[in-house]
Amino acid sequence: MKRSDGIRKILVVVKMLVLSIIFCAAANAANGTLLRNGTGLYPRAIRLEHSGTANGRIIAGIVTFSQTNGLGAIYESIDNGAGFTQIGTVADSQAADGRGLCCATLFEMPRRVGKLQTGTLLWAASIGQDTPNRSMTIRVWKSNDQGRNWSYLSTVAAASNTRGLWEPEFSVDADGKLVCHYADETDARYSQKLVRVRTANGRNWVGYNPTVASNLSSDRPGMPVVRKLPNGTYFMSYEICAAGSQFNCAAYYRTSADGWNWGDPGYLGIRPETDDGKYFRHAPTIALSSTPAPNGKILLIGQILYNADGTKAADNGRTIFTNTNNGAGNWTEIAAPIAVANPFDNYCPNYSSTLLSATDGRSVFEIATDYDGSVCKAYFGSGQL
Repeated sequence: MKRSDGIRKILVVVKMLVLSIIFCAAANAANGTLLRNGTGLYPRAIRLEHSGTANGRIIAGIVTFSQTNGLGAIYESIDNGAGFTQIGTVADSQAADGRGLCCATLFEMPRRVGKLQTGTLLWAASIGQDTPNRSMTIRVWKSNDQGRNWSYLSTVAAASNTRGLWEPEFSVDADGKLVCHYADETDARYSQKLVRVRTANGRNWVGYNPTVASNLSSDRPGMPVVRKLPNGTYFMSYEICAAGSQFNCAAYYRTSADGWNWGDPGYLGIRPETDDGKYFRHAPTIALSSTPAPNGKILLIGQILYNADGTKAADNGRTIFTNTNNGAGNWTEIAAPIAVANPFDNYCPNYSSTLLSATDGRSVFEIATDYDGSVCKAYFGSGQL
């Protein structure tokens, strides 16, 4: 099955109810605190750093549904992730009436770009995957009050055919432009590739360029996540799905000096591994810790953990990788705050979990998803780093 087919086919509530029956018998909710008593998919969390007196608060978002309307549910924690309150909702009319909503992201503007002020929050998602003769879009909404109220800003990309646009991710490059990275299926030469565009004003997106486009057209690079390291280097994690390979949908990374130029798109990148060869497959995400000096620490999580021989690892579903050398060399295992029992290749259990380091670098916060009966729900918790 192609990467993300599961999540894309069932993000409309009717389809979710049909497929959830299959998994009901084996469902065991993850440990942690329930974020929402209902569907919660593709969690994202940021810690405010550019919002004045609101700095330090955690803002979280999940994809959920009201009947057949796709929604972005926005939550706030004022106690370092001990508890959350819903403070806002992103209700894009283009995601209503069963049109489909997938893989939303959250971002806080670290500097002014055009009329987008420092501290502005951005939310973006893939919209329209379940419409007849679909023409998908990636649409951006903004909030000027830390997530309480949202207004439409712009459309990053609109598909020219019925194929997909997935998994938007924001960064600001060294030139001060806002960059959106996403996975693009619309080029007939590729099953999927990672691309990027940028804007100087938040509205007009230009400079469409491939970031990862495998020389093997059947490969599917996807799910980009970008962070700027303490030394100024930009670090991108992603997966590459390659049918029939032990490393199908394994996590990879690459770096950029300026956040816009990422090198040869045909170069597939580096696969993070521990000293005994363990690696992640499916839906990797990253976060940063400011300690220890001088490099800080990169935190990496994926959906499923494998041993070097391709068997599932004993600590699958309960592990984070860390690296204090800007990604180079071997990675170290630590326990994840949320333990998900035996995650498998499916849109819910441990899929695209989100991580945040505490400001003191001593603990890590996570939101992960898992089945509770037939419903995919989001759970949060913190652990030692």
